[in-house]
Order: sequence, then C-alpha cells, then structure tokens
Amino acid sequence: MKQQPGLTLIAKTVTRISVWLIVLYGFYIIFHGHLTPGGGFAGGVVIALAFLNVMLAYGHETVTRWLNISFMHDLEPSAGALFLTMGILGIALGGGFLANVVHRGTLFNVFSSGNILVLNIIIGVKVAMGLFVVVWSLAIFRFFEGGDK
Repeated sequence: MKQQPGLTLIAKTVTRISVWLIVLYGFYIIFHGHLTPGGGFAGGVVIALAFLNVMLAYGHETVTRWLNISFMHDLEPSAGALFLTMGILGIALGGGFLANVVHRGTLFNVFSSGNILVLNIIIGVKVAMGLFVVVWSLAIFRFFEGGDK
C-alpha cells in the first residue's frame, strides 16, 4: 500500500472541518480589530495558521495543487502598495500620512473607525499571505548534505 502524504485520516478529517472555522475567526479578528483587541496583524496570523494546518495535514504537494501560490505571492506586495496608497491619499486629502479619508460612522459600529477598518483588512491580507508564503517556501526547500547538491 502506497503511503499518502500528510498525516492520518483522522487529522485530515478534523482539518477539513475546522480550517474554515479558523479562517472565519481570522476574518472576525480583522473586521473587529478597531472595536476589540486584535486587528489586521493578529487576524492575518490566524488565517496563515489555518493554511499551515492544511499543509501539515495534507502535505505541501497537495497545498501546492490546491492553492494558487503565485497569486498569494503577488497579493502580498500588492497589499503593501495599497497600504502606501492609503497613506498617500491621507496626505492628498487629509493633510498627513494615513490621515482619515473614509467617513466615520456611528460609535461602536463596525463601520465607525474610518481608515482603521480598511487598514486592518490590508494588513491582514499582507500578514496572512506573507507568513504563509514564507512557511510554504521553507516546506518545499530541501537542505542537502555537501556543497554541490
């Protein structure tokens, strides 16, 4: 019998069920970061760990087929450019780098923070894609003994 990549059937089943809940929790942390503790960085780490969970359970070959790694790799610097664009918009419209240019809504509402929600989403995407691409790169990189291999 051929050995399947990844962990046991039980671990794969638990991962298949729980990964979407972990991603949903990461989105919750990102979207409520201006109202509760958390934000873009913490939510991005949670989402990256959800992808890491899939990679550990199924193996990096399966994740490479399942996810579009080149899109994730391109999305990470695009989020950085979008963050910089929000900062320049603040200079152009508000008078200072990252000045508030989005209308603030009702206090304690999801859309009550102006730029902060938008910046949390951008940071969440950047952190999630950056961390996962780094971990994925380390998983596929092989260390060989001896200098030439």
